[in-house]
Amino acid sequence: MRAATTRVGNLVESRGDEHLARLLRQAAMDDLTPERYRAQQLARAAVFGGGAAVIVAVTLKTPLIVLVGGFAGFVYGASRVRARLERAIAARAARIRVELYTVNHLLAMQVRTGSGAMQAVQRVVERGRGAVVSELGDVLTWTRSGMGEAEAFRRAAELTPEPSAARTYQLLAAGVERGVDLGSGLLALSGDIRDARREQMHKDAVRRRAAMLVPTIAILAPIMLLFIAAPLPSIVLGHH
Repeated sequence: MRAATTRVGNLVESRGDEHLARLLRQAAMDDLTPERYRAQQLARAAVFGGGAAVIVAVTLKTPLIVLVGGFAGFVYGASRVRARLERAIAARAARIRVELYTVNHLLAMQVRTGSGAMQAVQRVVERGRGAVVSELGDVLTWTRSGMGEAEAFRRAAELTPEPSAARTYQLLAAGVERGVDLGSGLLALSGDIRDARREQMHKDAVRRRAAMLVPTIAILAPIMLLFIAAPLPSIVLGHH
């Protein structure tokens, strides 16, 4: 049964184990393995498919339509699980963007006081919490297990779901290898993050303002059309 579940799960979720494990890590679902994720996705798809088939069988009672409804429910259930994973990744990336501005300033402050890149990261990890601090904590864990410092930062850059965090980790890796000016670089990255957030907030405000006009137009437009169309019969036909 487990082998059959694995085969069907591979058909439902065609992405490889390595890619899927990276996505689960980016979504902070480290307790799930690719195999368990596929099993959950298959179970959810089977529940939706069976429910849709039962509803269609009760209402329409046509075998072909029942099969189509069951298949549609199966696909919908599988897509819901994938969409939930994508939403979790997007939410974690947004959280990293919010935290990264402050973390970069803290790292820059530590570097400006004479600390090295790894010392600055260690002090921030000891005193902070959050998604960025968790990723930096993984860097410390990898270095303690024997991985090189620059390699650990580059691995964190590959695994993070947020491009701004990847640039920060790449800068830290360059600072470990070549001794670049980390303070100025971290502050410049923070400025880019601030500008990007300001631009995104402006876009969201414009989008919400446009969305607020939709109910007004939907209510007023029919009323205006009625006022315009009401005198047309008397004008065209000459009735009073």
